[in-house]
Amino acid sequence: VHLTVMVLMAVRMAASSRGKVRSLVSLSRTLSTNKPGSTAGDYPPPAEAPASPPNSEPAAAPQRRPKKDPSGCSVLLFPGQGSQFVGMGRGLLKYPNVKEMFTVAQKILGYDLLSLCLEGPEDELQKTVHCQPAVFVTSLAAVERLNQENPKAIEMCVAAAGFSVGEFAALVFSGAMNFAEALYAVKVRAETMQKASELVPSGMLSVIGRPQAQYNYACLQAKEHCKSLGMENPVCSVANYLFPDGRVIAGHQQALDFLQENSRRLKFMRTKTLPVSGAFHTELMASATEPLREVLRQVEVRRPEISVYSNVDGKRYMNESHVRRQLVKQLVSPVKWEQTLHEIYERTQGQHFPHTYEVGPGRQLGATLQKCNRKAYQTYAHVEVTAYED
Repeated sequence: VHLTVMVLMAVRMAASSRGKVRSLVSLSRTLSTNKPGSTAGDYPPPAEAPASPPNSEPAAAPQRRPKKDPSGCSVLLFPGQGSQFVGMGRGLLKYPNVKEMFTVAQKILGYDLLSLCLEGPEDELQKTVHCQPAVFVTSLAAVERLNQENPKAIEMCVAAAGFSVGEFAALVFSGAMNFAEALYAVKVRAETMQKASELVPSGMLSVIGRPQAQYNYACLQAKEHCKSLGMENPVCSVANYLFPDGRVIAGHQQALDFLQENSRRLKFMRTKTLPVSGAFHTELMASATEPLREVLRQVEVRRPEISVYSNVDGKRYMNESHVRRQLVKQLVSPVKWEQTLHEIYERTQGQHFPHTYEVGPGRQLGATLQKCNRKAYQTYAHVEVTAYED
């Protein structure tokens, strides 16, 4: 799948024809934290400053402002695939830019995403090709609601992270990518992940383990079992690190069946098959990497203007090439969400926590935050995407 110049132009025209669908893409360009000499309120620590252009005058040493109290700052978390449900977005249509975002999405995707979100059918919304763009757009629409109801949460935002496809929404929010171009990249990502899923029977298994459970050893045993069935190169590995003793394991279906049948012996308290089409975040997604790399090569990527954390290692993105590299690597690497939360919320005893907003469908990220850091969870809120709170 190549993002041709014509498609790219169409994407840009779609965006500009809708008043450039600000969707707070430029939020951080107006952030009070983004003035010369300041870096996201010095919380989290500033990313490495970009090198001066050649032959430029040496810059005067910036005046460091006093550190902001983290309790006045905010962090935004963007959900991933699996959080979607029919009816999502219904409570967002009255907010600025939201209808325009869905209009642009229809031009880029070639189908009516809004009606799919609002009315289903559910089995169509659940498909990888549809739910990834749906979660992406609905999450950024939820940002519009938050901006309308609590502009300070946007103005004082210092960090963002997204789970799997949610990372694209976090990057758009941070000013690193344009809404329309990022949506096109999500479309390509979803289509190629769907295709990769159809190559072999595979899936994902949510596992809650006892403290003595050894997940990597369990995966090794499952692979040995598959080899005994005559399978070559079986795949079974941890795909998501969610919270202490909470994992998602993904791989060939026979390996997952083995884990479920032997769950008691492997010290798993609970296992649940996830309703996804394949083994995401494992090497079974390898065929999806090249199309995504190609599309990311051709869209504009900028250095995030607030701290955005990568699923691959839980560390902050440093520059444009880092963003492109990690987004491709993310397809075949586990989502280190637990590690990301530790990185965002780690602080010395007695220091305040920022306000956390989950923007998008579902509350799964709030649930993982509660299990990883109860104190940080005390200032968590979910931005509702349906109408029942109105």
